[in-house]
Amino acid sequence: MSNLSKIKILHIDSNHPLLWEQLENAGFTNEADFISTKEEVENKIENYHGIVIRSRFKIDKTFIDKAKNLQFIARVGAGLESIDCDYAESKKIHLIAAPEGNCNAVGEHALGMILSLFNKLNNADKEVKSGHWNRESNRGFELDGKTVGIIGYGNMGKSFAKKLRGFDVEVLCYDILPNVGDENAKQVSLQELQQKTDVLSLHIPWTPETDKMVNSEFINQFTKPFWLINTARGKSVVTADLVAALQSGKILGAGLDVLEYEKLSFETLFEGDKPEAFEYLLQANNVLLTPHIAGWTFESKEKLAQVIVNKIISIYV
Repeated sequence: MSNLSKIKILHIDSNHPLLWEQLENAGFTNEADFISTKEEVENKIENYHGIVIRSRFKIDKTFIDKAKNLQFIARVGAGLESIDCDYAESKKIHLIAAPEGNCNAVGEHALGMILSLFNKLNNADKEVKSGHWNRESNRGFELDGKTVGIIGYGNMGKSFAKKLRGFDVEVLCYDILPNVGDENAKQVSLQELQQKTDVLSLHIPWTPETDKMVNSEFINQFTKPFWLINTARGKSVVTADLVAALQSGKILGAGLDVLEYEKLSFETLFEGDKPEAFEYLLQANNVLLTPHIAGWTFESKEKLAQVIVNKIISIYV
């Protein structure tokens, strides 16, 4: 690994310091640019062999064409949907992500959302702090005896299923890949999952197949009213159809860590006019919203960085 100093890596987002330190210790040359525009980065990217990114901008065909010497793109996160993966791979560029790094955090967050919705924790907390002591209206439900359906049984889905082992629940999973079920979840057809599920949790990447997947038709194929948890990707759920199902009682409650309206930089979500469906979510007592933080723990920040370092080094060893 002695000639790694010739491998120049551009970091365009801040990450846990171990990422920079361990790459430096391994011999790589690190440079950072957290402020330049995409166009400005494009103008100099041919000088680099690797890029480390979170979610600052899309890496598209234009960017890749200018990155003439790029050997890898490392995204410090679970998914690669902000990258033109097919085009990058056609240019023999290694693509690196780290779903292993934050799957435990996502599993815990999804479980927390269910328990909070079932026990009306957020609503009860808000009422008590406002001087109201309402017991009957905050009577909750138990997870015991319910069927939890998981769509997407990769790192995230498996982590969530493992967290459910302490509860007397039936756990079903559906995935496009065969034979992914394990001791924590029984793999079934989508139809069987829709027949039996009381709680649906999404753990799917954003792909053409999962885009707008949870729409009215999909929701109405469920036999029973159900709770929905989404810690995956916001664009997999049609918010207006979710709201209609919340209003009709087909969906009993929703825990949403991600929203259809998210931009690539999520902070602009509350600027300008809000869609009517979003306004409904903001007011609904049976909806729990978090700002895309399911995988965003102190521990996962470190784990994500470590996974990325290990994968980068493995390319050159």
